[in-house]
Amino acid sequence: MRRPMVAGNWKMHGTRASVVELTQGLGDLPLPSGVVVAVFPPTLFINQVIDGLEGKGISVGAQNSAVQPEQGALTGEVAPSQLAEVGCKYVLVGHSERRQVIGESDEVLNQKFAAAQQSGLTPVLCIGETLAEREAGETLEVVGRQLSSVIDVFGIKAFANAVIAYEPVWAIGTGLTASPQQAQDVHAAIRKQLAAKDAEVAESVQLLYGGSVKAANAAELFGMPDIDGGLIGGASLNADEFGAICRAAGN
Repeated sequence: MRRPMVAGNWKMHGTRASVVELTQGLGDLPLPSGVVVAVFPPTLFINQVIDGLEGKGISVGAQNSAVQPEQGALTGEVAPSQLAEVGCKYVLVGHSERRQVIGESDEVLNQKFAAAQQSGLTPVLCIGETLAEREAGETLEVVGRQLSSVIDVFGIKAFANAVIAYEPVWAIGTGLTASPQQAQDVHAAIRKQLAAKDAEVAESVQLLYGGSVKAANAAELFGMPDIDGGLIGGASLNADEFGAICRAAGN
């Protein structure tokens, strides 16, 4: 049976002082035992967060990692093996801000996906459509293509050690949220696409929804049969709000 998962993406937020405050708040939360909880701080604060959350049952991931698994001559990048050494468990791959703003291609993201797995990290593959693509009725085509870019290169078994996060680009940081049924429809299509290749992998992979998830809408979203939790943006910067979302996943 799939365990629910709630992951907090802090994006480019935090100072040393605010990270201490947030980490302490997270450490004090009464978290449901059946939920996988992870946070993704800026790279600069990963060590600080890992130390601050030691023994608290919250995993730490990175928001990005390099295209090669081992350290080397890539100025400004961090190798996934380095992230694994300090205690990271996960890494985001293909977040819309990396695709849309930074301009990372499917080829680059595939390299990052593979390098993360080779280093013992679990990649959280982010996929999703823009508002224009949704309005054109292209949501399932876009999401399917982004998913196929990984399956075609690495095979379906690659998702035996991966998480998938569906994040409609139009709902990230806008306050807009796909309705629970809209989100469920896309999640069901993702699972169906995986099941066409391997039913066991499809049944076991965690599918997260991201896009302005809050405590107020989390329970209804997480109540959908193919939504296993959330990748949380702004709400993850408030320990109490994040805790409430985690408890919604536990229920």
